[in-house]
Amino acid sequence: MSGHSHAKTVMGTKMANAAKKGKIFSKYGRLITIAVKDGGGSGDPSKNSKLKAIMEQAKKMDMPKENIERAIKKGTGELASDNLEEVSFEAFGPGGIAMIITGITDNKNRTLGEIKVALNMNNGKLAGEGAVAWMFENKGTIIIDLVSQTEELKNKENLEMIAIEAGSDDIKLENDILIIYTKPEDLELVKKSLEEKNIKIDSASLNLVAKEEVTVSDKESQQCQKLFDVLDDNDAVQDVYSNLKN
Repeated sequence: MSGHSHAKTVMGTKMANAAKKGKIFSKYGRLITIAVKDGGGSGDPSKNSKLKAIMEQAKKMDMPKENIERAIKKGTGELASDNLEEVSFEAFGPGGIAMIITGITDNKNRTLGEIKVALNMNNGKLAGEGAVAWMFENKGTIIIDLVSQTEELKNKENLEMIAIEAGSDDIKLENDILIIYTKPEDLELVKKSLEEKNIKIDSASLNLVAKEEVTVSDKESQQCQKLFDVLDDNDAVQDVYSNLKN
């Protein structure tokens, strides 16, 4: 079991320029609005766990407080908002990698057309419903930056032991980033347990995780990254999941 959202990897950087941050704030705004609506119209993060998790991520990206409040009010109905809906598309990318592209849009047909164009121009193609969905499973995903931890917690083995004791399903290390996977229903419990050990968490969210990863040639890997970037630039796209081995 491995893999995670490539869009979130892009969105997670603190080095984003002003234009990029504007897009990121727009995407988080839509996520917040949808989270409020999905939570029965509750704009209270203490009563809406999905909203709480997204707000925490948005704040770490320095999203202005007024932007967050405006997005919440769109969800509660205090402010007018577009008729947003969540969408998901299955696709194949360069080298035959499997992809699931998720988003929030006010026009599904327009977004579908834009994604088709992006795929066709970057050695990819849209797949039929169910063609690749079976290759992924829903998992809680906790991201921890080893560099930001105390000296004792920078030790990978120490962190792994704490994560296992907290109830993690699987652990993966990518450079200085530790990725902890949990059952969806255990995400908040594991997150709380780690925080009680003074572990600084970059993000905690539900993601689609590839059951098995695949490798491609260097050229195809570059083509995949270009496709991920093109898709991420689309305002309606929230996440791009794939089974590409990093």
